[in-house]
Amino acid sequence: KMGNAESNTYQNHLSRFLPEEQTDIDGMFDTLSGSSGAAGAKNGKATKKTVTLAALQARKSITSEPLPEQMTVRLYNGMKSIDLTGKSSRASEQIAKEQFVIFMSNLLKGNADEKITIIMKMISKTEGPVKGKQIQEFTEDLIMSLVHVLNYRKELKGWNLENTRDSASGAKALASQLLSELKFADGKNPVGPQLLEATFDQSVIEDWVYRVPQISAFLSVVIRQGFHVLHSLPDQTKDIVNLVPDCKGIKGRGLISLLDIPSIIYINSHLPAELQQKWRLLFSSRVHGESFSQLCGHIVNKGPCIVILKDLDGYIFGGFASHSWEVKPQLFFFFAGDNRCFLFSVFPSLAVYTCTGYNDHYMYLNHGQQTMPNGLGMGGQHDYFGLWVDGDYGKGHSKAKPRCTTYNSPQLSAKENFTLDAMEVWAVGDLPESAVIKGKKSILDVDPEAQALLEMAGKTRQSDGLREPVEDDDDGN
Repeated sequence: KMGNAESNTYQNHLSRFLPEEQTDIDGMFDTLSGSSGAAGAKNGKATKKTVTLAALQARKSITSEPLPEQMTVRLYNGMKSIDLTGKSSRASEQIAKEQFVIFMSNLLKGNADEKITIIMKMISKTEGPVKGKQIQEFTEDLIMSLVHVLNYRKELKGWNLENTRDSASGAKALASQLLSELKFADGKNPVGPQLLEATFDQSVIEDWVYRVPQISAFLSVVIRQGFHVLHSLPDQTKDIVNLVPDCKGIKGRGLISLLDIPSIIYINSHLPAELQQKWRLLFSSRVHGESFSQLCGHIVNKGPCIVILKDLDGYIFGGFASHSWEVKPQLFFFFAGDNRCFLFSVFPSLAVYTCTGYNDHYMYLNHGQQTMPNGLGMGGQHDYFGLWVDGDYGKGHSKAKPRCTTYNSPQLSAKENFTLDAMEVWAVGDLPESAVIKGKKSILDVDPEAQALLEMAGKTRQSDGLREPVEDDDDGN
């Protein structure tokens, strides 16, 4: 029988949940403990219900399918770490209801201090400090479990594992990015092999969990969606509302995006909140062809966009443009956008590079002009952009010695001057009213010079067949 202190602790944790949430958690515990609860009935005693690792693994309809094996074991180790007796040496292999409730309370409602003991046990079963390699493995497992459970629960919102890059490499890249925030007690950041071999104590990891909100957010979604608890209550769904944006425009095209699910989640989290809910494919070189006129025709006047490039060496990178791309006759170098713009890398590493305030050279687009450079650029300056796609489609550069002045980004491509392999542009947020009013105007409609050049080349209005309706929803929403 628990003493008053333990009982009070349990009641305090229980009181964090609304009555309907308590019912939800009770139901889940009863389902998981069903087999072990009946075992003592033969003796005529009411046996206290418990949950075992075997029960967690055996309940395929509840845990094993939506939760990968390694994450089920980690969650079990976390539950087991809840000490009810005050005697840590008497750790039971079975999970009592009090442990289950306190585990849920700490991870779903608690602060970094309350979460950290459980997370330490999820990283490593043994006591004491842990190695960077163990934290990396835990973080990769967590990200892969997140992707797995969102896919299983059909919460990927139009994305799927078939129309995106391999999530395993994305999980490694995102885990490495999150681990780059780990700091020793003296404030130094270990990197590369040094990080994997370094040892970190509980206080350092607590500081990391506090500063990297993705760890808690991902854990919350994995637990709620994996165990299917607290997932249907209105105030509990906010943690996945903007995690993955609604995807429009890719369905039925046989297209595999340049992005993977972890990188979509990471890049989306850096967008302004009002733009995180939906992404719409505007342009793909693999669908619309390798043409700068086609690119401009599909992206001009469509609101904020994400541009993604892949070079022939396999590097994937891009930028977020906070304003509509516009082509204007120009007598001088014209930059658009604001300090919400950023550049990013997806492969071989995942990172976002935000504005430095050094200048306002956020985004540049020009086409069909003889006096100014023709192309799409972000950051830096003429002939020295952080990201540049030439008007002579297929060529580009990413120049940063040592860093792009506008975004503090390094060279994003494998070679400073690169050859473009593929390109995508996604509109983010709602379509601007101006785009709805004007309809889907091609650059050929607004730039007679470009139209005339194409006609002279015998390519009269080929873009007409590629035009799509403004509303290109996959599911009719």
